[in-house]
Amino acid sequence: MKFHIRKGDTVKIIAGNDRGKTGKILEVDTSKYRAIVEGANIVTKHIKPSAANPEGGIQETEASIHLSNLMVVDPSSGDATRIGRKKNDDGKLQRYLKKTGEFITNA
Repeated sequence: MKFHIRKGDTVKIIAGNDRGKTGKILEVDTSKYRAIVEGANIVTKHIKPSAANPEGGIQETEASIHLSNLMVVDPSSGDATRIGRKKNDDGKLQRYLKKTGEFITNA
């Protein structure tokens, strides 16, 4: 399946409690259509004491966000934009920004 975002993309959250925040994609879960965005959708997790972490405690981590609530950010202007696919000079399908028409370089 093809998705409009990939790991490493900078995205803007367009819906939910963290609407308006931008961050980098850390992980994409393709089976659930969700992604983890750096610094967004922070939840607290209660950790049981273990041998590795004898104290346990409360830890804050990023939770996943549905892909429909994310838009890729244009690196030049900083605005959220839609994504399309078209063939580049080599004849390969590549993602491009619909606002500017620029190709997205794969990091």
